[in-house]
Amino acid sequence: MSILTIKNLSKSYGKIQALDNLSLEINAGEVYGILGPNGSGKTTTLGIILGILAANTGSYQWFDGKYGPSHRKRIGAILETPNFYPYKTAEDNLKIVSHIKGSTTDNYDEVLELVNLSHRKKSPFRTYSLGMKQRLAIAATMIGEPDVIIFDEPTNGLDPQGIAEVRQTLTQIASTGKTVIMASHILDEVEKICSHVAIIKNGHLLATGSVGSILSDKVTLELQSANLDGLSSFLANIPWLEKAIRVGDKLEAQMDPTHSIAEVNKLAFEKGITLTHLVSRKQRLEEEFLEITK
Repeated sequence: MSILTIKNLSKSYGKIQALDNLSLEINAGEVYGILGPNGSGKTTTLGIILGILAANTGSYQWFDGKYGPSHRKRIGAILETPNFYPYKTAEDNLKIVSHIKGSTTDNYDEVLELVNLSHRKKSPFRTYSLGMKQRLAIAATMIGEPDVIIFDEPTNGLDPQGIAEVRQTLTQIASTGKTVIMASHILDEVEKICSHVAIIKNGHLLATGSVGSILSDKVTLELQSANLDGLSSFLANIPWLEKAIRVGDKLEAQMDPTHSIAEVNKLAFEKGITLTHLVSRKQRLEEEFLEITK
């Protein structure tokens, strides 16, 4: 089932083109990352699909139009820094959120357990760390049992521990089968949490698909030898290796995944080349991202 269809969205602020004919399709159960540098149009996109901003041109539709104007009740979202009453407890703040959303079936203990805050449910919000405040905001998005959860840069401003805690919480929510849409400029975050990704830059969609399809299946080899020139010539004559380039005192080459580093080592030895360093690694989203956006 299509959860969200975006068609040719464009939005400008004066002379600044924030979005330029952006089209996306997000399906039920996906953990969808909108990835791009700061200023790429991620927050503008979220603002439009939540009805906060008006697009100049284009359209979007939630749930194939199934719920009409009431679709917003089926969405939980955090777009800005979490705001709660500082002297009220986590539980009381969630009750206020329930009242605002008109929800009467919420299990606060269950929601707080999900974000690992049940032990602090009676503590005032003002006593929370930044990571705890962000996790309470995530809990608030779960009020009303929405089908879709939306986060804009959910780990912004957090220390490493806070980032790890929020990431774990998002992974847990994703495992419940809800559709999650997350805007981020942090590659590692998207790679670890998301099933699908759209890469945007300057309001343009550069690539979209499952994280597995965006990630190259090629293996990157790092090689080193006392005779780098000879090693380079040797690599150039192996048909299933490509892009042999010098990086510092090493060479890097892309290898077809149907072959192995053992084959490379054996062939090099047979040619009289002794490898002093041979490491393989999968192409990461970071490398793909830099390749796509440069």
